[in-house]
Amino acid sequence: MLKALLQTMRPKQWTKSVFVFAALVFDRKLTHIPSLLSTVATAILFSLISGVVFIVNDLVDIDKDRQHPTKCNRPLPSGRLNPNAAIVAAVLLPLVCLPVAYWISPAMCLVLAAYLVLQLAYSFYLKHAVIIDVMTIAAGFVLRVVAGVVVVEVERFSPWLYVCMTLLALFMGFGKRRHELFTLGVNANNHRASLQHYNLELIDQMSVVVISAAIMAYSLYTFSAPNLPRRGNQPLMMLTIPFVLYGLFRYQYLIHVKREGGTPEEMVLKDVPLIVDLLLYGVTVLILMYGFAS
Repeated sequence: MLKALLQTMRPKQWTKSVFVFAALVFDRKLTHIPSLLSTVATAILFSLISGVVFIVNDLVDIDKDRQHPTKCNRPLPSGRLNPNAAIVAAVLLPLVCLPVAYWISPAMCLVLAAYLVLQLAYSFYLKHAVIIDVMTIAAGFVLRVVAGVVVVEVERFSPWLYVCMTLLALFMGFGKRRHELFTLGVNANNHRASLQHYNLELIDQMSVVVISAAIMAYSLYTFSAPNLPRRGNQPLMMLTIPFVLYGLFRYQYLIHVKREGGTPEEMVLKDVPLIVDLLLYGVTVLILMYGFAS
């Protein structure tokens, strides 16, 4: 039962908590031990709370998931996890996580609670609203960044990164909807009500707008955000733009050519070129942010 419960909480999707570390890295506090420990704890709490949301989501969608070609194998729709046990876990985990979050930082606890409320609203209502459903997913990513900001008490974190994170999350969200439409075909409406308002052409157009805006926003961040490393008048963070371009284009390739995108976290974990690109990006950021710190 514990194994089935853990599977329902989607440990692979806990990789999304890496967004919590944005403030720590870009505010140059990675070597500040108290900030590092607080950020790690925040990431763990967000992972557990997101697990609660997945439990609730599977409880709500248990009948629809039984009609899905792959989701029918999840613990709840397949019958491997008792719904009563899932309900108990969904109630107890927030009762533990929220007090711990308050002990770390009252502001972070408020952000975590807002995330939980928003995602529960998504599970019951917002996922049925066209466009709002994807925007809600994106808001969850941004709240992770906000939690990292308040727990670290940033001094040099640029608001441009909020824009970049929002656009990146929207891009992944539309990619997920595209995969659902392509995979489910005529049965898409039975799985998710909002899918009846989408079509591949609309999603592709919105994805182009979002990816273009993301590239522009990140480029503007590297050139104009204050307190970024420079050599003379040259902004060094612009050296990371090629990695961002490749990552976004590779993601598009995986969606349109490889027909993936249903689970973005699995794409990131199993696609070797994308993994290499992310590692190179991370190493370059660390070298620039900490090797040329002023």
